[in-house]
This record gives sequence, C-alpha cells and structure tokens, in this order.
Amino acid sequence: MTKSLVDKLAPQLSLPDANGETYTFTPGAKGVPAAIFFYPKSGSYGCTKEACQFRDAVAEKDVFKTDKLELIGISADSVAEQKKFVEQHKLTYPVLSDEKGEARKAFHVGKGLFGFVDARITVVVDKKGIVRDVLDTTVNYGAHSKFVTKWLEKLQTEDQTGVPSSPPPPTETTTAPEPQVVAGSHTSAI
Repeated sequence: MTKSLVDKLAPQLSLPDANGETYTFTPGAKGVPAAIFFYPKSGSYGCTKEACQFRDAVAEKDVFKTDKLELIGISADSVAEQKKFVEQHKLTYPVLSDEKGEARKAFHVGKGLFGFVDARITVVVDKKGIVRDVLDTTVNYGAHSKFVTKWLEKLQTEDQTGVPSSPPPPTETTTAPEPQVVAGSHTSAI
C-alpha cells in the first residue's frame, strides 16, 4: 500500500531513462519537491493523456518549472518503448523504464482495475525527501496533474510561512468511484 510511505523518507531509485541512461532519484538531493507518477502503459489512451497533462503543466505553470520540481514518469515499458513515447509526445521530463518492477516494489505500487493492469499512482515528495501524499486512481488519469498542482501550491505556502500544511482537500475528480469491469470487456482508457 503506497499510502504507508506517507510521512516517511521516499525510496531512492535508479532506472534507465528513455535514452537508456541511468537516472537516479535521491529524495531531497535537489532541494525541491518531487512528483513521481507511475502509469500502466506508454502509448495507451489514458497514460498518453496523463503524460501530456504533466508536459503541459511544466510549460504553463510556474510551480512545475524544473528549478522548482523534479517530475518523473515511470512504467514497466522497455527503454525503446519509452523513447518512442517521449519523442512522439515531446515529453520534457524523465520517463523511466521499470521493466523489473523495482521502483513499483519500492514504492508499494500494486495493480489497478481489479488486478488487470499496473496501478496509476502519483507520489508527492517534499524538498526534504519525505513522502507527503499519494494519489491512487487508475481510471481517473486527469486527477494526477491537478493533485500535484495543489500539493506544489501547499508546499510553496509552507516554504513562505514555515508552517506545515495539511493535505489539500480532494477534488471531485479524486473521489469518483471506480467503474465496474465486466468479464470479457475491454477498457481502452488505460
């Protein structure tokens, strides 16, 4: 359960990026918050939408600028698949290949959609390397960038006031019930 990491030091990870080079995430090393999003499959509809929402947030929102946030996308796809995904959608942040499941294991990321696919999880880590909150919603890909935006604004306020914030209230997009999956049906929104 990823929520068990809240208020603990985030795990360190080293995985190949879309160019096959090792990318290492060391919690708190850069002195900025981090958002690590785990997604089921590069190139699928929902994952593409989610990745592009994060790309657009980096381009449009000050709190997402690279000197203010370490943003990382991770899936079980191969380096070659990640490279194609990054190039096709012009992603501007590291997208890592977790083929062996090491990062998913370290961050306690399980399965979503009743065990049919890897879960869609976003982890917010503060600038000291402490996991502050986790969003776990496989179907609602649109909630993840909004979740990170709210947390970055809270962390920015904390930095200015020196007072720790409580988690941001859930939005209507984070509280929607998971849809029922019928045996034999196919969900293309992953």
